[in-house]
Amino acid sequence: MDITYKDIRDFSEKDLEELFLSIHWSSGHFPEKLVVAMKNFKTVFSAWDEEKLVGMICVMDDGIMNAYVHYLLVNPVYHGKTIGRTLVEMVKEKYKDYLRVAVIAYDNEARFYENCGFEKSKDASPMFITSLWT
Repeated sequence: MDITYKDIRDFSEKDLEELFLSIHWSSGHFPEKLVVAMKNFKTVFSAWDEEKLVGMICVMDDGIMNAYVHYLLVNPVYHGKTIGRTLVEMVKEKYKDYLRVAVIAYDNEARFYENCGFEKSKDASPMFITSLWT
């Protein structure tokens, strides 16, 4: 298996739907919205196994100080192959001159991000307003 990495924002609905649903994210049910979202992110790095989209990381930033990792996902079939770590390293390199790269990690993801160099905040908590699509 030879994984290639791309810096692109144009994806097919099918590619995004398959990747997002592979990890059971509900946004995968809205591939037409995901196509538009990818075009609006400042940074999108993706991982490919030949023609198959197997991972991606999407980042929003303010252009000078702060960058926010919004999505990091890897198809579970490809877990353990350093794809997620490679995508994070690509982001860290791109934003190395920024003051902060932030991510909101779920508890079961925290160890992965800590192993990539992120630190848990001791004085802040993530907060959300979530719209439920029906």
